[in-house]
Amino acid sequence: MQSARFDIQGPVLFTSPVHGDDRGTFFEAYHAQEIRDLLGFDPGFVQDNVSHSKPAGTLRGLHLQRPPFAQGKFVRCITGSIRDVIVDVRDGSATFGQSLHVDLCAEDGRALWVPAGFLHGFVTQEANTIVTYKVTAHYDKNSDISVLWNDPDLDVDWGEIGGAPHLSEKDKNGLSFPAYQALIEDKS
Repeated sequence: MQSARFDIQGPVLFTSPVHGDDRGTFFEAYHAQEIRDLLGFDPGFVQDNVSHSKPAGTLRGLHLQRPPFAQGKFVRCITGSIRDVIVDVRDGSATFGQSLHVDLCAEDGRALWVPAGFLHGFVTQEANTIVTYKVTAHYDKNSDISVLWNDPDLDVDWGEIGGAPHLSEKDKNGLSFPAYQALIEDKS
C-alpha cells in the first residue's frame, strides 16, 4: 500500500495495488497494520458505513460531528465514482477553511483518510454509486453538523455536477460557514 500526503496536514490518500486479469481485478481494501504504520497511530475504527446513491449528481455534505464524537473517516468508493471533498476546520489550524478534493472510483484502489476536524462530503459522478467508510466514533445526532455545500466563503471545487445536485433536506438547510464558526466559538 502506498500513501500520499497533501499541503493540508493530516489527510492521507492510500493506494492499494490493483491486480487484474481477464476475470477482473483484486486489491486489498484495508490492512490494519499498514494503515497504522502509514498514519503513525491506530485510528481505532468502531463502525463501517455504506452509502448508496441512485442518481449521478447526488451530493452528501458537508458534514462533521463535534467533539467528543468527532469522527475520522477512511473513505472508499466501491461502485461508481465520486469527488470526495474535505475542508479543514480544526481549531488553530494554519489551513483553517481550506479544502481539497480527490476523485475516487471503484477500480482505482484508492481510499482517503479524513482526520477528525474536517468537514466531509462527496458528489457522485455516476448512477448507483456506493461509498463505504470506516469511522472512529459512533454517530451522535446531537453533535452532527451540516454546512452548506455551496457556501461562497469555502469555494469548494465539486467538479462538474451536471445541473442541480440531488440533496437531502439536511444538506439543503445546512449552516453557512460563518454561522458554523459562530456556533463553534459559542461552544468553546
